[in-house]
Amino acid sequence: MTQQCFDKAKTLIDAANGEDPNQEINEGKNWPKELLYSHRMSDMLERYAPEADDVMKLAVRAQHIQRWKSPRSDYPMNRRGYHQWRTGLTKFHADTVADLLAKAGYENILIARVAQAVGKKTLKTNPDTQLLEDVAGLVFFEHYLLEFASKHPEYDDEKWINIMDKIWRKMSVQAHQFVLDGHIKLSEFFATLIRKAVI
Repeated sequence: MTQQCFDKAKTLIDAANGEDPNQEINEGKNWPKELLYSHRMSDMLERYAPEADDVMKLAVRAQHIQRWKSPRSDYPMNRRGYHQWRTGLTKFHADTVADLLAKAGYENILIARVAQAVGKKTLKTNPDTQLLEDVAGLVFFEHYLLEFASKHPEYDDEKWINIMDKIWRKMSVQAHQFVLDGHIKLSEFFATLIRKAVI
């Protein structure tokens, strides 16, 4: 029964993310953007924490579930609006995955644990939330940092060090060591800036 619930939940999550109208090409294949992201999250979890349980496998898979349905443009384009968007977004993700897990047949205790991690609750004190944040940071560094950089050619080294320091501070010591030991792919430029950011 547990395996059936897990398989059904993963199928439902993938189907939900597969509806993303935004497309991204990876290794010659066209992907719905959030479906590709969810697969990258799962792959990173396997590399970083292969012993993770089903709760975390589902949580990382649903980290950005149907993110396009809560666009940044729905909120004021200022700092306060950004924080309102982030707060609303994490609640949207948590509620969406909770509904899908219920459809898959999971009980409330597991659903609450997944939703708490996806909702980014109690970072630094909840190991589930911390693990999800670690994986998200690692995926950003490996897959999205260069793309983000291409959109901001005006940023100097100091600005990049500040950005990476903010991400770094959300990650655990274990995730820091994973990066510093060379377990993720980074350009030499950003590898050097990360070292500068953490010294």
